[in-house]
Amino acid sequence: MVAVESVRGYVVSHLGRIGRASDADDVLQDIRVAVWDGVARGRYRQLPGVPFGAWVQGICTNVCAAHIRWEMSHKTYPLLGEPADCDGTASLDAAVLLGMDRAGGRSCEKIVDQEWARTVIELTRASVSARDWELALGSLGGRRRYGPPSPQDRRRWHAATVVRETARTVERALEVEPEAVCNVSELCEQAAACLPTVVLRRTATVIVRPGVCGPERARALEAVAAELGVTQRYVAVQIGFARRLYQASWRIIRAGMQGVG
Repeated sequence: MVAVESVRGYVVSHLGRIGRASDADDVLQDIRVAVWDGVARGRYRQLPGVPFGAWVQGICTNVCAAHIRWEMSHKTYPLLGEPADCDGTASLDAAVLLGMDRAGGRSCEKIVDQEWARTVIELTRASVSARDWELALGSLGGRRRYGPPSPQDRRRWHAATVVRETARTVERALEVEPEAVCNVSELCEQAAACLPTVVLRRTATVIVRPGVCGPERARALEAVAAELGVTQRYVAVQIGFARRLYQASWRIIRAGMQGVG
């Protein structure tokens, strides 16, 4: 972790070249996960005269480059601002970068489907706090910073991440075929599978869904951390977010089942 933190200046500087210095914390977390995964899988081999920090720097360079490539190529996705239509339907005037195509998202045809977009947007807004929604919208309105992110930058971009990941969960939940879910157990399994990252999915499956607590939760944290090659603390801080996403996904799939019924 000390070695990862030592590359913060490089990350901020590198991302600042495209006006994305405020993404530094997200990129550093990706670097931490990559380093832990590499160590856990034995990809790091200590060599004479080659410090551990140099290996971390190599990972840092690759992660930063991948993030910049994505930022320069990914699409924006329409996101609801305030209802503006006279009939009360959602306005698509505001836009937030949700990154829904980062992990092989929807086709362009579906992305431009306005009714589908309104559904995703409305369900996303209903599944996040009003504060996160407003901060996420505000994250696009501020001027781009080229220096280290301020506390307000961090809050805004954290909110944007929450909204983006919630939208990806909503999207996946809407794609679940209601006819394929036959009972509550399958509903819970599908709901957990809709979460957008492997850490969130495993956290939901192993900890949130069974509702483990006390010593059992400690053992589950240890098992998930060992499986994914991350720290137990990292898994622990994901539990609350995983629970909110799981609940949102569960409600959407359940509503679809009731609609079919």
